[in-house]
Amino acid sequence: MSAQPASSPPAAPLVVNSLGKHCPVPVIDLAQALPSVEVGAEVLVLADDPGAKVDIPVWCRMKRQQLLGVDAAERGWAFRVRRVS
Repeated sequence: MSAQPASSPPAAPLVVNSLGKHCPVPVIDLAQALPSVEVGAEVLVLADDPGAKVDIPVWCRMKRQQLLGVDAAERGWAFRVRRVS
């Protein structure tokens, strides 16, 4: 039997703090942060502007990035985005 190489745990997501910023700034913050992570990695955007609940999912569809989920956070929401390309 050959030994299987141990897979490394997934990297922690890059956290982008857009709390207190009004749209379209959370989307701009996401767009600027995405190139700094590897393809397949996650970016976690924290935002409390209600417009981000519409803007970030639409941006992900337009840019063909994967929105993994939107979770309620202590303040606003946490948008989990995976870089696809």
